Amino acid sequence: MNRQTTQHSQEPHRASGPSAASRTLAGFIFASRWLQAPLYLGLIIAQAVYVVLFFVELWHLLHKVILEGTISETDVMLSVLALIDIVMIANLLIMVIIGGYETFVSKIRVTGHHDEPDWLSHVNANLLKVKLAISIISISSIHLLKTFIEVGRMEDGLVFDAKGNVIYSSEGVFWEVMIHLAFIVSALALAWIDRMSHHAPEAPAAPVAPAAIPVTVLPAATLPTAPAPADPAHQCSCGHAAENGQETGR
Repeated sequence: MNRQTTQHSQEPHRASGPSAASRTLAGFIFASRWLQAPLYLGLIIAQAVYVVLFFVELWHLLHKVILEGTISETDVMLSVLALIDIVMIANLLIMVIIGGYETFVSKIRVTGHHDEPDWLSHVNANLLKVKLAISIISISSIHLLKTFIEVGRMEDGLVFDAKGNVIYSSEGVFWEVMIHLAFIVSALALAWIDRMSHHAPEAPAAPVAPAAIPVTVLPAATLPTAPAPADPAHQCSCGHAAENGQETGR
């Protein structure tokens, strides 16, 4: 009897909690997230390449303006747009590196730091996708603006460079606009999905029963008693007795 009781008491203990093999496998799978760390290091190197490219473009602009002095306003605008394009791509890389590492690899413990980005405290996968979509739309807008500046000198639906090569065509501009609109629709869809996920309907709460009002019952001895009504016959007899006494005295 005692042996059976001991076996029954050990069965729930064995069933509670995963086995050692399961815990080891789960820890190995969880540690596999660090395989993404070299990818973010590679993106940091790519960002350094964009920094070098930015200063190369800036040097070309300064060289044409200061040394050669033969640059038009359109060329200056195109060069500035190229610099802005590089900056926007660098911002996109920053969001991917910091937001992706924070979301999928490990926490970046910079809470309370004066340089902490505002969006880092509430970053998640949905917010990261929306911000990336907005950045892609901004980069696409810069490219589209450069295209609109170039098509100002379009002839017969074609734009040629200094060497006579075709760089833009009417059909290519059309598809650039369509792709830009597709980016906008995708960003709106992601923002709508993120909004719906944050405003999911909650289950109605169970109705709360009204609290019972305590009722104090006084004992019978403490209840106030009303005075008994006077007997009219008794009053009448007392009145006649008084009258008879007065008559006797007379």
